[in-house]
Amino acid sequence: MKIRIISVGKIREPFYISGLQEYLKRLRPYVKMEFLDGLEEKIDTKADEGELVRLLDKEAERVLSLIKKDELLIALQLQGQELNSLELAEKIDGWGQSGKNRVNFVVGAAWGLSQKIIKRADYAWSFSPLTFPHQMAVLILAEQIYRSYKILKGEPYHH
Repeated sequence: MKIRIISVGKIREPFYISGLQEYLKRLRPYVKMEFLDGLEEKIDTKADEGELVRLLDKEAERVLSLIKKDELLIALQLQGQELNSLELAEKIDGWGQSGKNRVNFVVGAAWGLSQKIIKRADYAWSFSPLTFPHQMAVLILAEQIYRSYKILKGEPYHH
């Protein structure tokens, strides 16, 4: 199985980049990982609802153009299903056995995800009811994928 993390927003802070690189390195023995970021539109804080939807839809077109029909799309959003680490490991195991070529996790930027992505998603997942900066969410995602593989392999790691 292959996993791709798509961060609509750019990861800019060096400490997030460093942490993300560390978890991607740790994941190499378990799964083929890919990471993409920087697909966001510039959105003015004064944009009206119509403009916001238009720009989020433009981001969605970029993201969805990357997803093939034989791939899963997991949208990270506040309204998604909350999972503990064991439940996530079970989900990842199931997705790996689904016959799909790749699992794509999508993290929105500051304005969230377009409804186009949410409608296409095979699963909507929420870390918690808390709101996280997208850069932090991407790092948490990478760590949780790593934790899932440690759980699935029965290897020691805090859970």
